[in-house]
Amino acid sequence: ANAARVFLAECARQLQQRLAQSLFAVNRHQVGDDLLLVGDPHRQASGFRVGGLAGAEAKPLAKVASGGELSRISLAIQVLTSRSASVPTLIFDEVDVGIGGGVAEIVGRLLRELGGERQVLCVTHLPQVAARAEWQWQVSKATRDGVTLSSIQPLDDERRVCEIARMLGGVEVTDITLAHAGELLRSTPVLAQK
Repeated sequence: ANAARVFLAECARQLQQRLAQSLFAVNRHQVGDDLLLVGDPHRQASGFRVGGLAGAEAKPLAKVASGGELSRISLAIQVLTSRSASVPTLIFDEVDVGIGGGVAEIVGRLLRELGGERQVLCVTHLPQVAARAEWQWQVSKATRDGVTLSSIQPLDDERRVCEIARMLGGVEVTDITLAHAGELLRSTPVLAQK
């Protein structure tokens, strides 16, 4: 039992180190110096402590993280463990809540990296995240006869530029937002053939 605890403590230390780097890149979070191992020796549970800003006291994740933060922390863990996990498909919803700009671009890169190992589906409202996808669909809702219906349409290259431009510029799509959307899509590296 003692050897198992030592092994788990070393695994926790390594996970904490890698997770701290990944979380800082994704969300500017500082991770506590320890991955908490709590409970009796026969049935351990683990928990994370995080702090919002440099120098802030780390607190239990369950008490301080919003839904969006939990999604981004989950994403960071999934990226770290993707090579040893056997889950063929991962689904992320609202992974982009409360972020934008550079952090959104980093989240998009991490999702794309994760997609190199398995299928990743992500619902996003941010063009920086959507532009990193290998494929993109547009989800729309309409009301017909008092019933709300959802539809999903795959986007070809031309429609994808228009959708990214709509995400960037809102209701009115201009030549400038179309150019920006094209640039954003062109800046996404091509994945190696699988």
